[in-house]
Amino acid sequence: MRRGSGLQRRIDTEILVIGSGAGGSVAALELAAAGHQVTVLEEGPRAGTATIAAASPAENLRNLYRNGGLTPILGTPTIVYGEGRAVGGTTLVNGGLLWEPPPSLLARWAAVAGVDGYRAEDLAPHLKTVSARLGAAVQQHGGPEANRDSRLLAEGADRLGWSWQHARRVVQGCQNRNRCTTGCPSGAKQSMAVSYLPRAEALGAHISPDTRVLRLLHDGRTVHGALATGPDGARFEYRARSVFLAAGPLGTPGLLQRSRIQQRRAGRELALHVNLRTVARFPGQVNADHGTLFTAQLKEFGDRGILVMPSNVSRGSLAAALAGRDPAEVTRYLEEYDRLGVYTTQVRLQGTATVRSLPGGGMLLRHGMTIADHGALVEAFRIGARVLLAAGADQLTPPVSSAPPLTTMAEVEEFCRRVRPGDWELVSVHGMASARMAQAERGGVCDELGRPYGFEGLRVCDASVLPGVTGISPQGTIMAFAHEITARFIEERQRTA
Repeated sequence: MRRGSGLQRRIDTEILVIGSGAGGSVAALELAAAGHQVTVLEEGPRAGTATIAAASPAENLRNLYRNGGLTPILGTPTIVYGEGRAVGGTTLVNGGLLWEPPPSLLARWAAVAGVDGYRAEDLAPHLKTVSARLGAAVQQHGGPEANRDSRLLAEGADRLGWSWQHARRVVQGCQNRNRCTTGCPSGAKQSMAVSYLPRAEALGAHISPDTRVLRLLHDGRTVHGALATGPDGARFEYRARSVFLAAGPLGTPGLLQRSRIQQRRAGRELALHVNLRTVARFPGQVNADHGTLFTAQLKEFGDRGILVMPSNVSRGSLAAALAGRDPAEVTRYLEEYDRLGVYTTQVRLQGTATVRSLPGGGMLLRHGMTIADHGALVEAFRIGARVLLAAGADQLTPPVSSAPPLTTMAEVEEFCRRVRPGDWELVSVHGMASARMAQAERGGVCDELGRPYGFEGLRVCDASVLPGVTGISPQGTIMAFAHEITARFIEERQRTA
């Protein structure tokens, strides 16, 4: 590296990786392992396991998420979007789930996007590598007092004859601390911060946290670096032979727009999963805070983009989920805390959102949820309610603050008849396809190598490059795509060396 004098310092590196989440960490490790000099820039802080354990969940939520986990996607209704902003990206604060993309999904993407090389047989070796490195394993229910909320979901599914599956997670020695989504306090979850990135550093990669990239540097054809600010506000000009962009489904299109690279297409179609949160009360104790994130997921309707699973529960998160209700009502729920489970129903939307970069570095997000999407939300809530009532729940509280608790399927059906699109209180933690890979004539931002059309020296390798929405937790798919994009780059470099 070479540093120059002056207010804007120059740093030379062979390969610059922007972002340290699931995609950027793959690029950093694979490139370093191939002998390249790698510098990783991360906008957020570096928080080790000890730091995470010493902080409260609320403090970690503020420190490790973008906008404290409260980024609004405007529309009817407004959707609250959450993504990580720290070394390790969202993998630091997700549930550690690792599902393999269905072969049928990958085949459909290949047909619709018009790009090949990312089918099941192409990604299988990468998925095997990811699984082995992270120690992916099926997570059982654990001891008799752990994950009672998951056991109840499985029992309800069994009574209805519906299929469910144990969670497949990347954890080693889980201590059931129930803090997955605000950072694992034991280091058991194999986020990029404790897996891929330390390995990359051991091979010589350098990580710069608290460094925000303002724009990419290019001559109208070839990207040759980035302009960034460090933690003290100083400006740095990073010069590189190649740049890998993995700033996330919001950050990547925003940076492309600010850099005038595919600015009309980048961010035009952000695909989303949204979550409906249902609070279920049971006759006996559930103690949903005893255990890990979840150990059972309803898969019966996965082909329709609908999944049901428990979510992390704490008194604070329960109060937050009920924030729109009367304080006295919230107090009653907290008094029954030991009997409650909070369940997430994930729904794959057809309508997309837009990401627009604003002066000063902000972003404006708007979604266009369709009438069909509202119908899917209604059906998803109906499915979740049915399985929870079959599990023995005696009261369900829907994610609509104006709605009363529901106790029977007849009341559920009446709620489904009356609910309006603007009534839903929705959360999303999965954004994809905002700089998607597809043929240019089919609306693609990037080609099959992850290169934005019209530019050399730049590869996109995060959730934004996926051709569409996965319908499952996307970490495994993101990492497999990043492995393939990076492998093609390394092979090309070796061939032309």
